[in-house]
Amino acid sequence: LLYYFNFVQVPAVGEALGDEGGPGPAAINKYVAPRALLWFRWSALATWLTGAGALENLPHGEGSGFVMAFTLQEPLLIIGIGAWLGTIMLFNVWVLIWPNQKKILGMVEASADEIAGAKKVALMASRTNTLLSIPMLMCMIGHGHGLPL
Repeated sequence: LLYYFNFVQVPAVGEALGDEGGPGPAAINKYVAPRALLWFRWSALATWLTGAGALENLPHGEGSGFVMAFTLQEPLLIIGIGAWLGTIMLFNVWVLIWPNQKKILGMVEASADEIAGAKKVALMASRTNTLLSIPMLMCMIGHGHGLPL
């Protein structure tokens, strides 16, 4: 869904705004975006929780795999970096993107200035997540395939 928002929905809303005489972005914002955001935020949480469980169950020696990864200890350094990137992405979804999208979509009261600011914050956080997704995935896959630091 991260790529859908950045490469499909945002450009489609922009095109709809520029299409004089067209339906505009109202249908996307009213019917598609809230449902997509529901799945987006809960799948982000489910992914993080699944990853946390997987970290704990990694063969690594003594101690907690979760703690070793998040404190960037060998042999979980690479996957720990990925876990931190995933945590930043989860934070962005729940703390920056979702509250601001509620303002943009009219789900909560907001002034025109607040909506303008919310658009900037939500877009920046979403684009940040898109950029972080690539090194995060490299770290997650690289752990099992000997990615050097």
